[in-house]
Amino acid sequence: MKDLGVKPYLYPMPTYMISTYNEDGSVDSMMMAWGGICAEDMVALNLEASHKTVANLRARGAFTLSVPGTDTLAESDFMGIASANDTPDKFARTGLHAVKSSRVDAPVITEYPLTLECTVERFEDEPYGLRVLGRIQNVMADEKVLDELGRVDAGKLNAFAFDQMRNGYYACNEKVGQAWKSGAGLLKK
Repeated sequence: MKDLGVKPYLYPMPTYMISTYNEDGSVDSMMMAWGGICAEDMVALNLEASHKTVANLRARGAFTLSVPGTDTLAESDFMGIASANDTPDKFARTGLHAVKSSRVDAPVITEYPLTLECTVERFEDEPYGLRVLGRIQNVMADEKVLDELGRVDAGKLNAFAFDQMRNGYYACNEKVGQAWKSGAGLLKK
C-alpha cells in the first residue's frame, strides 16, 4: 500500500442535484457530491457557504434533492460547473424543465427520475464547513424507474457516481449482489 496523504478519497461519491428558487422565483440547481441520508427522514448536505444555493436555502427553507440519470449528465455537470452567483440563467441554459413542488417551496426538475422534497431543519456552521440538515417531506419517482411492486429499481435510475480521485463519472446501474443476503453464508461458520 502506498501513502497518498490526507485526501477526500471515497468511492463512489453520489451525484445529487439540489434545487431551490432564487429571490426572483427563477430556478437554481447545483450538483453536489458531499452528502446523503443521515436518518430515516433526514439528509445532510455539506456545502460551501458562498454558493447561491445556500442563500436560497436560508431564504426559502426548502429544497429538492434529485438523483440525475446519465441522460442528463451534461446538463447536471454544467450546473455543478456554473455558479448562479455569476450565471443567473444557468438553469435556463440547460433546457431542463421544472414544476413547483406541491409540498415544499422548491422546484422539481421533471427530467430527474427520483426527487426528495425537503425542508431545511437546521444549518450547522462548523470550522470545517457548512452542513445543512433537511427533513424529507416526500419522495417522488418517475414511473419508468419503478418495479412491478411500485418500488424504485436502482438499475432503472441510470444514476452515475463521481470519482473524486480522477474527476470522472461512472454509470451505476448493474446489480451485483443482494444486501443482507450475499454474505449471509459466512454467518454459519
